[in-house]
Amino acid sequence: MAESVAGRYDVDFFSRYTELGLLRLLTNMAAIGKQTLGLKQAWGVFDNWLDDPRVEFYAEPRGLDAAFRRATTPFSNQQASKWIGDCCLLAYSAEAAAPLVTFDGALAEVAQNHGYLVILPG
Repeated sequence: MAESVAGRYDVDFFSRYTELGLLRLLTNMAAIGKQTLGLKQAWGVFDNWLDDPRVEFYAEPRGLDAAFRRATTPFSNQQASKWIGDCCLLAYSAEAAAPLVTFDGALAEVAQNHGYLVILPG
């Protein structure tokens, strides 16, 4: 996915879920502080990313629902609200046949333990 992150892939891509996360963070005072953007500006940042030929937006893969249910299986007996979004990302990366790039060490560990391709930038 990310050439600049991993040195092995030449395209970064956004899913609907990661698009929402970026917009949410860019417009969140607690996350960004004084540099918080309005939603129109945040959309501009996203649009600028998409103008880069190394960045693409991919629609949800056809098998995402089934893959999402499979990804949540390890947490089926838990209250797992944090893992719901993470499992969605794992399912998406699996169905897209692409590694998940994350800075979340716990997510990377779960991904590796369950056979997902993951990159944890160091």
